[in-house]
Amino acid sequence: MGRGKKFRFLNHTADLGILVYGRDLEELFSNAGEVFFNIITDLQRVRESTERIIRVESPNLEDLMVHWLGELLYMHDVDGLLFKSFSIDELRDGSLKARARGEAFDEGRHVIKTEIKAVTYHQIQVKKDKRRWSARIIFDL
Repeated sequence: MGRGKKFRFLNHTADLGILVYGRDLEELFSNAGEVFFNIITDLQRVRESTERIIRVESPNLEDLMVHWLGELLYMHDVDGLLFKSFSIDELRDGSLKARARGEAFDEGRHVIKTEIKAVTYHQIQVKKDKRRWSARIIFDL
């Protein structure tokens, strides 16, 4: 056996970070859901034929954002759903109730661009400045 290289390290990015904005918290959470599925697939190919009501609770906004997107990821992974639009019906006191509209994955029409494994707490931030709300979210790919 020669004494050549046995291995080398490859640059690999296993995370994807986003900044999401909204005029208010409702728009921020709605936009976060939309960009989440925009990462996964081409939303122009998704029809709004199915509606699901989603409820999550958490003690603070950062946890609420992670749980919100985590629930969307769960519905995508388990039920094969792709959501395109979101209506936030209630957002107060650590609870969120929303309606998500989309459809089941159809191999003939949809392409999965990116598989998201998890919504992380790494560098999570939800804050308000003078003009708008923003959230920094990191996904594990």
